[in-house]
Amino acid sequence: MDSFTGIGDEKALKILAEVGAHFGVPTVTDIHESAEAAMAAEYVDVLQIPAFLFRQTELLAAAAKTGKWVNIKKGQFLAPHDMLQVVAKARLAAKKAGVPEDIMVCERGVSFGYNNLVSDMRSLAIMRETQCPVV
Repeated sequence: MDSFTGIGDEKALKILAEVGAHFGVPTVTDIHESAEAAMAAEYVDVLQIPAFLFRQTELLAAAAKTGKWVNIKKGQFLAPHDMLQVVAKARLAAKKAGVPEDIMVCERGVSFGYNNLVSDMRSLAIMRETQCPVV
């Protein structure tokens, strides 16, 4: 509990925005709670949903409603075709908010036991069924 946990969200996001502007590159950051989506969207180009949080409907909706690109990481315990439902939730939230449905999905591999993460290249083709860019 005494370990360093960061410089604070807004200060860190400002640094990301400065780096993006300086180098002319898009910036991305994970968000972990719905309340973080709007603030992060002010500073970065892409909001990323971590692999262990992709089933959090409120988090997906909050990110999608910002109108920013949303990168949804597939959980290591999820079949790639099950990303269709995850993307559908985000698309519906964006549609209801009247913003672009700019969503991409990220293959993270599959966990086989402890410390064994395997990437099945067939997942890339399967995840294309979401009609989203696949990372």
